[in-house]
Amino acid sequence: MIPIVVRDVYPAPLPWLPDWATLVTYAFLHADWLHLLSNMLFLWVFGDNIEDAMGHLRFLVFYLLCAVLAALAHLAFNLDGNGPLIGASGAVAGVMGAYILLFPHARVFVLARIVIPIPLPVPAFWMLGFWVATQLFYVVIGSQESVAWWAHIGGFVAGVVLAALMRRRGVMLLGGR
Repeated sequence: MIPIVVRDVYPAPLPWLPDWATLVTYAFLHADWLHLLSNMLFLWVFGDNIEDAMGHLRFLVFYLLCAVLAALAHLAFNLDGNGPLIGASGAVAGVMGAYILLFPHARVFVLARIVIPIPLPVPAFWMLGFWVATQLFYVVIGSQESVAWWAHIGGFVAGVVLAALMRRRGVMLLGGR
């Protein structure tokens, strides 16, 4: 998804692919193996519980909507961007947003490096809260890295909102507390 192409400022490099389709297809391309594996790790850790809370088909729709909304957030804050948006990070951020809304007290393991890496159980709220704070920090300082910070934030917010609407009946918000 290239913002100036989606906005029709520049012609599409693939004329057979509609501009709007790139709002989904970008999420299935990755820069390298590390990019793919890190997205899949987060999807593996958080995705199964969200899929259980929504059901298979609803989760698929949720995931694709998070990808689209993450791309739109990236587009909104990068109107003149000429670099491609690639990777599932926005959609996975949506899964993380759903997780913080539905399972904030669940324990997730993080690797704390004191002398050697030690897995520590931490409430999801703290781990995901730190992740969101990091994304916001890089937006505020205006990081020049080629990371789609706004796609991450947009996907996360989309996940929180959509999870509230798409969860199965009986699945409590905030872990039932």
